[in-house]
Amino acid sequence: MRKPTLVLLHGVGLDHTMWEPSVELLADRFTLVTPDLPGHGRNRPAPAGTTLEDLALGVAAGIPRKSHLVGFSLGALVAQYLALHQPDLVATLTSVSSVCRRTPAEREEVLNRLDTARADFTAATAASLQRWYADTGVPAEWVSRTEATLLGNDVESFLHCYRVFATADATLGPHLHRITAPAVAVTGENDPGSTPAMTRRLAAALPNCRAVIVPGARHMLPVQSPETLVDCVTTLIRDNTHG
Repeated sequence: MRKPTLVLLHGVGLDHTMWEPSVELLADRFTLVTPDLPGHGRNRPAPAGTTLEDLALGVAAGIPRKSHLVGFSLGALVAQYLALHQPDLVATLTSVSSVCRRTPAEREEVLNRLDTARADFTAATAASLQRWYADTGVPAEWVSRTEATLLGNDVESFLHCYRVFATADATLGPHLHRITAPAVAVTGENDPGSTPAMTRRLAAALPNCRAVIVPGARHMLPVQSPETLVDCVTTLIRDNTHG
């Protein structure tokens, strides 16, 4: 029997290697597609003016019809964009650690982080690692790997993509009700940026979505709690696969 296709879309400043703990649990059941977003990995730096559409179109050609999309953070916004504008690609949609319809205060907070990254990229990286991994018990090796990936970015490219992350939820927000794919939104209980409130907001906005809040988890859910994430993904797919 042909395996269903599962597409994993990473977050801003990261690359496809962030999915390795989840890939180990999924590879025997799915054909996995793990692209690097434009401006990430070995791709060319993202130019000024890069949009969510640019990031989505940069991966769309490699996604077969009726794939199961899993997006993390910025990747979740990309996945939502594809579910909205190219729904034939998307059989199910899993939004992991996703922002949604930020309040003015939440918008100000993320734009302040963008300003910090512009002024002192190394300090911004250290702050990200603290937000994502503090008190999680994730092995130091993984924290170091994430740090190396972040610091390996072309800084201007990162800033252009981070601006998309900081602003694109406002563009998506009014249209989320048009996404009809079966969906789940999942985040960590202790994620300070992609909060449980945002996940509940997203689940309420999508017509066919449930919210899952993972106790004790922070932002890097695919690294900290891959088993829980995989259970969310596979349950969604099982419950919406016919025949």
